[in-house]
Amino acid sequence: MGQWNRFLAPYKQAVDEMKIKFKGMRKQFETNNTNSPIEFVTGRVKPLASIYDKTLEKGLLFEPSEELARNLQDIAGLRMMCQFVGDIETVVELLRQRNDLRIIEEKDYISHEKQSGYRSYHVIVEYPVQTIDGEQLILAEIQIRTLAMNFWASIEHSLNYKYKGVFPEEIKLRLQRAAEAAFQLDEEMTQIRDEIQEAQAYFSEYKESPGTRFPADAEGGRKDT
Repeated sequence: MGQWNRFLAPYKQAVDEMKIKFKGMRKQFETNNTNSPIEFVTGRVKPLASIYDKTLEKGLLFEPSEELARNLQDIAGLRMMCQFVGDIETVVELLRQRNDLRIIEEKDYISHEKQSGYRSYHVIVEYPVQTIDGEQLILAEIQIRTLAMNFWASIEHSLNYKYKGVFPEEIKLRLQRAAEAAFQLDEEMTQIRDEIQEAQAYFSEYKESPGTRFPADAEGGRKDT
């Protein structure tokens, strides 16, 4: 395990650093009183069990190596969630403008969704990590999607493990319909985007006002325990 820990340590460092930087982007929008295209950011290093499955799929040796690092582009993974489909292109453009990473590849699964119904925008980047042995370039996959797309993808991912990638026909059709419904939801929310953002801005201002009293805290109102 020591060998794997040493191999994965720079990946963990890359994920931690990029999470801080991307969350900082969101904070800058808030500081400027501008609607942020980034709702929230998550990240992870792929578990060893998942790395093992990938090596079987790609015909690679399950051992720490430069070949493994070169062929598995998503050992380090981040997700950037957006409220609206239009925000995704904004986030992608922000990534293109950064000089602390280099974009290797872009995969648009929103305009060209997968047959399963999966939608997301993937950006493969090369990120420099400073270690005691010098600079190490780490490949990472950044997935940019809406909350509705993420909900669908999380469900599909769980079912994929259960059925080992071979879905019963009924489940496959239901997933495809659910994916289309999720996309229609995104489309509807886009149509009333201005109203949603105005309401959110009003709510944020209201809840931060001194002396604000919410209905749940009123006399006789329901209180959480």
